[in-house]
Amino acid sequence: MRSFRTLPTVALVTAAPLLLAAAGLIHPQHLTAATAGHWAGLHIVLLPVFPLLVLGLLVPLWGRPRPDAEGALTVLAWAGCLCFAAYYSGLDAVAGISAGTVVDHGVHGAAGRLFATGDELGRTGVYGLAVASLATCAVLWRRHGPRVLPGAAVLFAACWSFVDSHIFWPEGVFTMLGFAVAFALLVMAASRPATGWLASRHRPHGRRP
Repeated sequence: MRSFRTLPTVALVTAAPLLLAAAGLIHPQHLTAATAGHWAGLHIVLLPVFPLLVLGLLVPLWGRPRPDAEGALTVLAWAGCLCFAAYYSGLDAVAGISAGTVVDHGVHGAAGRLFATGDELGRTGVYGLAVASLATCAVLWRRHGPRVLPGAAVLFAACWSFVDSHIFWPEGVFTMLGFAVAFALLVMAASRPATGWLASRHRPHGRRP
């Protein structure tokens, strides 16, 4: 993490949640015949953006996992990020693009079932993101100690809110802003070298201070 300059890294990890927060301001509150085209089009544009949310968890853990507890937690974080990217993209495709398209073309009776399926996919994705968040914060705690706590607290609150907020205004927009704040705090915490007993834990064996 020290090989990155902090400000560009903060910009990298906050870009996706800030873009999603901005999109939430123009996201229709309800899917109707009048909003269907906008609804589907917006989700097409956002389809590659939602998976980028996981950069806020992957970047602070950058590097090959070691064969120890931290390595196992890192792999768990990767798996949770993959779960989110796959299943939340499913929500976008089913409840966003598909539901918007069928309503836009006057197909009646299909949107409700698409929403139900999309909600199941979305919740699964957010649960994966929550697992990845917990694993990431556990690794960062081991490396950097209590200074990761502010970012972790905001991150868990955002995950909890994300379960049923999507990016709808207002809750969803503030959820995305919460992710941006959390990722920035975690990156800044991880950018500072460990000190004291934390530094000694991560010093290669056999090397004098």
